[in-house]
Amino acid sequence: MSSSHPPHGAPAAQGTPNTLIHAAAALGVALTEHDALRLLQLLEELARWNRRFNLTAITDRADMVTHHLLDSLAVHRFLHGARIADVGTGAGFPGLPLALANPERRFTLIDSNGKKIRFVSHAAHELGLVNVEAVQARVESLRPDAPFDTVLARAFAALPALIGAVAPLCGPHTRILALKGKWPKAELDALPPLWQAETIPLTVPGLDADRCLIVLSAPHSSGHR
Repeated sequence: MSSSHPPHGAPAAQGTPNTLIHAAAALGVALTEHDALRLLQLLEELARWNRRFNLTAITDRADMVTHHLLDSLAVHRFLHGARIADVGTGAGFPGLPLALANPERRFTLIDSNGKKIRFVSHAAHELGLVNVEAVQARVESLRPDAPFDTVLARAFAALPALIGAVAPLCGPHTRILALKGKWPKAELDALPPLWQAETIPLTVPGLDADRCLIVLSAPHSSGHR
């Protein structure tokens, strides 16, 4: 279980707990001070591991707060159901911050990169996230016992390839959330018939870049399992 004491080396200037709490509130996420400290601890662990392994190209602390923590929390209000899959999770984003903010939901974080999944497992243990399962696998090879309610994907694949890759995780009521930069018109135009797609602009505090969320709903007649 996580300690109630502030994490070692918690950033003192940028990314203070209060700053993070206020930024998260703008995204509809209510964090306690302890939650904020654990999220900052996640960045400390990521920076420490990144000195040995190539887990992220983002190393500036302020950028880590915006690009990893807040960018992840920006999709919090669009989560659906109790079982969430994060495909191509990398070093655990958006899955780890969302799991911390949603302890009542269960998150399965999937990536084929062993070093990154070992970090995800380590970070989940350090933060006391008992609602996180880290799985090293290619998502196409997985056959879960039941469909996930929500499938998350950030920088995983173009939309047509994404829906093909995650099909084994989906049922007729699964919601697929694809985090994108600029509006991906060409990808949307290439979606198979009957798929419903809603494009939602996202504003991430402190992030001066285009962000949008594509919410995909499978046609009920698709036969996805």
